[in-house]
Amino acid sequence: MEKTIRELQEVREHLILSPFAAFSDESKGRSIEEPQCDIRTCFQRDRDRIIHSKAFRRLNGKTQVFLTPQGDHYRTRMTHTLEVAQIARTIAKALRLNEDLTEAIALGHDLGHTPFGHAGERALNSVCPGGFEHHLQSIRIVEFLEVKNGKTMNLTEEVKDGILNHQTEGCPNTLEGKIVRLSDKIAYVNHDIDDATRGHIIEESDIPSKYTNVLGHSLSQRLNTMIHNIVSNSEGKNDIIMSEDVYNAMQDLRGFMFQNVYTNPKAKGQEKKAEKMLIDMYEYYLEHMEAIPEEHRYAKEGKERAVADYIAGMTDRYAVMKYNELMVPTGWQVY
Repeated sequence: MEKTIRELQEVREHLILSPFAAFSDESKGRSIEEPQCDIRTCFQRDRDRIIHSKAFRRLNGKTQVFLTPQGDHYRTRMTHTLEVAQIARTIAKALRLNEDLTEAIALGHDLGHTPFGHAGERALNSVCPGGFEHHLQSIRIVEFLEVKNGKTMNLTEEVKDGILNHQTEGCPNTLEGKIVRLSDKIAYVNHDIDDATRGHIIEESDIPSKYTNVLGHSLSQRLNTMIHNIVSNSEGKNDIIMSEDVYNAMQDLRGFMFQNVYTNPKAKGQEKKAEKMLIDMYEYYLEHMEAIPEEHRYAKEGKERAVADYIAGMTDRYAVMKYNELMVPTGWQVY
């Protein structure tokens, strides 16, 4: 019997990819079994499902670092995600690992982020029983919350594992997941420097030379150094690693950013307002569940989680609009 296009792609993976790669035809599968596509591999389907999801589209309206920046060139959660995906694909291709799996994990890794970035995450974590963490929320989205034609996204186990474990403390089960875990840090450290210099919060010359002498003196130089370092140190190995000097410089640069940008009053001065706004909305919706659209009112964990799910899915703009609608009095006219 003639092979399908998907089956031919799966054969080519075994001929081309590294023995350490995750092969599509060896996937652990999906929680709900379904027929295979005749054209796309399972990881290609996952990538497409993520891109076509409502949760992915909403990333364009969610804060990356800077709340309501005045300018068109600051990163959003969407552009961050795309930069992570491109860095990760470059590394995966160079190491002959599975680009489709890598891209799917990268595109889905931040689906669970709240409006207003980590400020929103802190707000919901402070009030929601059991806490709130965006990587866990990403899994809730792909397993339960994103429903189309009565079906959830039903992603493969490899993609969900990479999404769940993309944080610093995570330990993905695939090399592709490990690539995304590092690519996330590479992307945000570098593009946050770019945004911070654009916003005159820091200047390139403010970055200590002990970091730039190792990593580079510009965005492109630092990206080039970090990506090449991962490739050269991981080639032919069943691991994704950086050299000690480059990894330490990257971590120290992250520390510099936390001290000078991520907690800078000029950059983060609006965060307390955003946190209070989400907390006020959370408390309001708990007492007025009827104000939540019906499809969002129910969660097996209880109404607290249903409210958190609803608020976490909002974009920045929608959250402000709903807050004004719920909390800000408006005038009325008598005729």
